[in-house]
Amino acid sequence: MRTVGLLLALGAAGCASTPPAIGEPGAELPDRRAEAQYRAVLERVSDHREVYDGLDTRFFAAATYQSVDFREARVRRQAHFQTWPEPKLEQVLAQERAEAAQVHEVVLGVNIVERRFDDLDSKGTIWRLSLVTDQGEVTPIAIRRVGRANADMRAYYPYLGDFWTMYTVRFPLGVAGRPLVGPETRTLVFRLSSTQGQVEMHFPATSPPAQASGASAPGAPAPTNP
Repeated sequence: MRTVGLLLALGAAGCASTPPAIGEPGAELPDRRAEAQYRAVLERVSDHREVYDGLDTRFFAAATYQSVDFREARVRRQAHFQTWPEPKLEQVLAQERAEAAQVHEVVLGVNIVERRFDDLDSKGTIWRLSLVTDQGEVTPIAIRRVGRANADMRAYYPYLGDFWTMYTVRFPLGVAGRPLVGPETRTLVFRLSSTQGQVEMHFPATSPPAQASGASAPGAPAPTNP
């Protein structure tokens, strides 16, 4: 019976509209309208893919592009959960806007069955990551392993199940001397590929804000990174 149940679960996962999630759900805002608004912003800048080998799962992947509007929604959500004073909220919002002006950033969650391949941040990883538009392709300038997913992470990225790992991936703004997001660019494509499989996740393209004077150096972490 356990075998039959497993096969049914795998089949359901293959047809699911979102990656299967296992674990305690993350916290939600008490205001249902505010919660729905956050979920709508999250969905607009997120995508997911699953790779199977017959009935065997290779990996699940989901990613969220850190657009300016999503950064603001995420920070305000964190401010509510942690009861920030207004000055701290404004400080973190300014830091997030400054970072958005310096890099394209993607939060990536993966659930890789072969755990030895869950090493996207190592020099010897089998994975290649890239960000592609009609202007060309760039590879990461920084990949940071945040850690195994938990209920706190799921408050911001609900797709991160218990067996998932969260990474942040940063890319340069330009390619070959021109912006990666040009005037006619409509889509950003995030590629994750290896011998385990290849996936593409798509986000609407947005131009980064103009860099403010006195902004922190590219790649500098914000004080919080849920």
